[in-house]
Order: sequence, then structure tokens, then C-alpha cells
Amino acid sequence: MKLDSAPLDISGISETEIELELKDSTDFNFIPAIAQPVQPVVADSPQKQQSVLVVFGTTFVTIFLAEIGDKTQLSTLLMSAESHSPWVVFVGSAAALITTSLLGVLLGSWIATRLSPKTIEKSAGVMLLVISLMLFWDVFQG
Repeated sequence: MKLDSAPLDISGISETEIELELKDSTDFNFIPAIAQPVQPVVADSPQKQQSVLVVFGTTFVTIFLAEIGDKTQLSTLLMSAESHSPWVVFVGSAAALITTSLLGVLLGSWIATRLSPKTIEKSAGVMLLVISLMLFWDVFQG
């Protein structure tokens, strides 16, 4: 047997038949008809791998919609109008968004190695709920 081949599985034969076969045989030859290669076991991940295009498209649309009309976009608009240098403002704001996205990705991948996806989802939900409650409290107070 080659070292890089799959191990053999002797199926359809009881242990006593294998023991008898080994006792009767002096050269320990197995019958090729009953020896079958074992298929490697691949654990199914709970989440299917998505194509790069799907992940990119989903990320782009989500972030694009989340950023429309937020304070970052309004700040960029005001800076561009005041400075009369829209391309410099564009490069500066793009670099800032890339940097914050890089920090988010690095922190997210670090957290993903230490916590389960369920724990991350629940934590994010709790944090968003707390932020929402704080915003409502500020509205009612002021």
C-alpha cells in the first residue's frame, strides 16, 4: 500500500471472519474484492462558503446604504464646499474610510478566532439595543 493512498475499510465482514482469515493465512493477504478505500471525512461547516463576488457585492451594498446621509457624508460634503478642493477632501475621506474599514476587518477576524458566531451576533444585538436605548433616552431628556 502506498503511503499517500486512503486507508482501506473492510466492510461486510465480521470481526470473527477477519480473525479466521488472518489465522488461516500465513502471508496476510486480504481479498481485494472486500477491501474498499475509505472516503475522507470532510466536516460540513454550518455556513456555506460564498463566492468572492457575492461577499463583495453584499458588503458594498450594505456599507453604501449605511453611509448615505450619515454624519460622515455630511461632514465630507461641508469640508468639500468650504475648502474648494473636492479632490483633496475625497482622497482624505477615502483614506479615513479605508483605515476604519481595515480596523473593523482586523478586529472582526481577531474576535472571530476567539468567539463563536452566535456569541458575536448576540453581542452585536445587545450593543445595538443599548445604543438605541441611549439615543431614545437622550431624545426624551432633551
